[in-house]
Amino acid sequence: MASRHFYIQLIVRVILITLTALALAFAISKTWYFTLAFSVIFLVSQVYALIIFINRTNRKIAYFFDAIRNEDFTLRFPERVAIKSFKELNQSLNRVNGLIQEVHLQLQIREQYYQEILKQASIGIMTYNEKGHILFSNPTMEKLLDYSPLNHIKQLAQVDENLFKIFETFEPFERKQFQLTNEREQIHLAIKSTPFTLDGKSLLLVVIQDIHKELDEKETESWVRLIRVLTHEIMNTITPIASISDSIIKYYRNNGKITPMEELEEHQIKNTLKGLEVIKEQGGNLMDFVQSYRSLLHVPEPNRTIVQGKALLGKIDVLMSARLHEGETDFQVLCDPEDLELFIDEKQIVQVLINLGKNALQSVGDTKNGKVQMVAGMDRNGKKYIEVRDNGPGIQPEVLEEIFVPFFTTKSEGTGIGLSLSKRVMQLHGGGIQVHSVPDQETVFRLTFA
Repeated sequence: MASRHFYIQLIVRVILITLTALALAFAISKTWYFTLAFSVIFLVSQVYALIIFINRTNRKIAYFFDAIRNEDFTLRFPERVAIKSFKELNQSLNRVNGLIQEVHLQLQIREQYYQEILKQASIGIMTYNEKGHILFSNPTMEKLLDYSPLNHIKQLAQVDENLFKIFETFEPFERKQFQLTNEREQIHLAIKSTPFTLDGKSLLLVVIQDIHKELDEKETESWVRLIRVLTHEIMNTITPIASISDSIIKYYRNNGKITPMEELEEHQIKNTLKGLEVIKEQGGNLMDFVQSYRSLLHVPEPNRTIVQGKALLGKIDVLMSARLHEGETDFQVLCDPEDLELFIDEKQIVQVLINLGKNALQSVGDTKNGKVQMVAGMDRNGKKYIEVRDNGPGIQPEVLEEIFVPFFTTKSEGTGIGLSLSKRVMQLHGGGIQVHSVPDQETVFRLTFA
């Protein structure tokens, strides 16, 4: 509406200038000097008025956008003006200014809201650019590092030189743990980096969390589980030894006196020999138990090389075929992609896979149409894995929490060290082992590699 009035006034002014120019030409032809002078003055004034008219709108719009750029929303244009087109234009500009002011206010409120969340977060949050300049760090970050204010990652060298090196060489999506000791306490930090782009600039978001308490709780829980299993295993071995020893002592001691040889009967001597054999056997079991514990503690560092995933599973297929009973269980291996490469200690990983495969075959032993699959692949994040799947009876939830505890076993035979040893091997490889089980449907053990 405002633009229509503007164009009408513009056309009227152009027509007046045109008519004045025609009058000026006519006055020149008739040599009417008075009319000529008047026409010149009138033409100049019309042109000047047109320039003022056009620039008036341009200046108003320019002032409006300058105010928006400077975030000055106090600019108001008068709405009580004589010219209707300018009145409508001023109203429109004021309305747009009000809308922009409202949006700006909402953005400020939202920004303050997010800033308050970051300030109150229980984890440390920091962003810095490629040159190491810290753009943001919340109070929790400064409290964890006991340093304020943080402006550049080089300042972290004053906290701990090794911590600075971590930040200096951080790769995108990398996770690290770091133990920091300050004057007050010793804290264990979990550090994670995430890259992102803001205004065309590459930044790194680093999140730090103190997991000291969680680690203590986890360590205590692990010790409780381990001690419970150790106590169970040791008591199972020691109790028969103590009982048999007590029975044998009664054969050779009566009322505190040693029984003479001539009073001993043949069945007592035979029982003594049987008892000693049982004691020897139980002692041997205890020695095996201790040896198993030593093997868990002394897993060698992996000697890693690049291994083809398809060839690795092919080797496992051959090794496991001897354990299969014809027609009872279906054992399959699959590598996708076929050119998958793993940077591993082949001997150690083969032992882990054989242990998992053996457990899976035992699990489906009484299952009709039992099936075991060993699958190597790569997930959507590029992380390499090997899964061992079976359709056996599964693992009950209460047992699932205990299966990686050393010496825990639900089998009548076995040391209960296989899974805990496998977990240790995967930790030394910088990876991990996870398990998912749905009773009476499937069980999946997943090895993940760094």
